[in-house]
Amino acid sequence: MMTDKIADMLIRIKNAQMRGKEEVEIYPYSRLKEAILNVLKREGFILDYEVIDDENPARRKIIVKLKYYPDGSPMITDVRRVSKPGRRIYMGYREIPRVMNGLGIAIVSTSKGILSDREARKMKVGGEVLAEVW
Repeated sequence: MMTDKIADMLIRIKNAQMRGKEEVEIYPYSRLKEAILNVLKREGFILDYEVIDDENPARRKIIVKLKYYPDGSPMITDVRRVSKPGRRIYMGYREIPRVMNGLGIAIVSTSKGILSDREARKMKVGGEVLAEVW
């Protein structure tokens, strides 16, 4: 049984990019995973994602289209899960870390939805820091 589905999704994306894959399947579907992928798309770490519906809602999945630099190196070089199921990490908007001096992003779950660190600081909202991606 898997306890941390967000970490699993992020590691699947990172590993697929390290292998040079064009796309990766993420299952099972959840709205939280879709919101995190939306942040990654807005920030330019992935090309796109598509939710594949099935007649059985438990078999819904997401296909993520990966993005690479022109020289073929992956956009996502590493990920770090900050807030884990065993230890939640909450921060105010002033405390949210700048990942790799702005080259990466922190993904934050706020009262305004799932945001990147830049968006959270701009809207002046803090929340649970889910992960860092660079």
